[in-house]
Amino acid sequence: MEQPVRVGLLGLGTVGTGVVSIITRHQHELSHQVGRPVEITKVLVRDLERNRGANLPKDLLTEHAEEVVTSEDVDVVIEVMGGIEYTKGLMEQALKNKKHVVTANKDLMAEHGADLLALAAREGCDLYYEASVAGGIPILRSLTEGLSADRITKMMGIVNGTTNYILTKMSGEGRAYEDVLQEAKQLGFAEADPTADVEGLDAARKMAILATLGFSAPVQLEDVTVKGISAVTKTDLYYSNQLGYTMKLIGIAKRDEGRLEVSVEPTLLPKEHPLASVQNEYNAVYVYGEAVGETMFYGPGAGSLPTATAVVSDLVSVMKNMRFRVNGHSGTKPLYEADLKAEKEKQSQFFIRLYVADQTGTFKTITSLFADYDVSFEKLLQLPVEGEELAEIIIITHQTNREAYGELLERLASLEVVRNVASCYRVEGGN
Repeated sequence: MEQPVRVGLLGLGTVGTGVVSIITRHQHELSHQVGRPVEITKVLVRDLERNRGANLPKDLLTEHAEEVVTSEDVDVVIEVMGGIEYTKGLMEQALKNKKHVVTANKDLMAEHGADLLALAAREGCDLYYEASVAGGIPILRSLTEGLSADRITKMMGIVNGTTNYILTKMSGEGRAYEDVLQEAKQLGFAEADPTADVEGLDAARKMAILATLGFSAPVQLEDVTVKGISAVTKTDLYYSNQLGYTMKLIGIAKRDEGRLEVSVEPTLLPKEHPLASVQNEYNAVYVYGEAVGETMFYGPGAGSLPTATAVVSDLVSVMKNMRFRVNGHSGTKPLYEADLKAEKEKQSQFFIRLYVADQTGTFKTITSLFADYDVSFEKLLQLPVEGEELAEIIIITHQTNREAYGELLERLASLEVVRNVASCYRVEGGN
């Protein structure tokens, strides 16, 4: 048996504890796969005295990150501490010290991934980050390996478990957003400050990573159109259900003749769509390829052991590369530029809910405005508002472009007969 692969761990929280557990319990399987055992030799923690249940000897723990990334007793650094700028510096230090790196940090990889991968290549080191997107679902490895011979044209998915849990409970139980959000915090599905999740930023970072790999183009976070779920109401979900749809926070990345669009926003899906049945904290990614057709990857999007499984799988990849002496080739430079679509090139259907004056001529005024922008109705509900001289109108449009849609909404809000444009959302997967 060869000498063990020595692992240094940056962080011993939920995921870090899971990594320790898997390495400890699966030692026989890991050794069988790569011919070498795995030994944890250094672990960064915030408090040496805190009991984390990881059963590690105290002399392996340190409060100084530099001891992990520069130690001669570490071959591979696993980063599960989070953060961006400070963590980036540590990863750079590790790579310059000829340490291979595995990370679960989607924030860091979305913002600095290209630079870190380039540094890893220069230093002859591996940098893997499967766990940064969709927890235990092997979606990144599928894009770079299993589907590498295909040309991906579209990816859409639920890549944030917090928002999916909230929308599932709101839709299924008729509860208000704030009520479910508080429950999600108590259950550990939402952070104390849930802004990154509920406003779509977490999902946007993941979609930037997916689009970069799937389309071999350097998609940045600022290239992603983002809208969160904090304004979604029980009323929106009720009418979505009445019209045959389920609402999810959906990330979409599309490529048409080399032109890209990437977005994250609350989206209405037909109830028969495979993603519509993904419930609670689960994630799923739907991939369209020219050769393979449609495939879907489904599983837990977060949690200690699912995410840790992805981390250790990356560790196995590093160890195999070490065995065959091919480290430093894990990252592939993008083949294309990120040629982004203009708003007038982005096509979709839309859900619009508005309150209007309940009087003769109102509907004619509204339909005339829609005709001006060549936007037609696929579905329509018109209901009186009890006790007021108002009507509520719910519209599902046919396909139109986002430029026309944006101008239409502005004009709609300015009409004298329109009292309020209450909500508007993307509709995907319809006719």
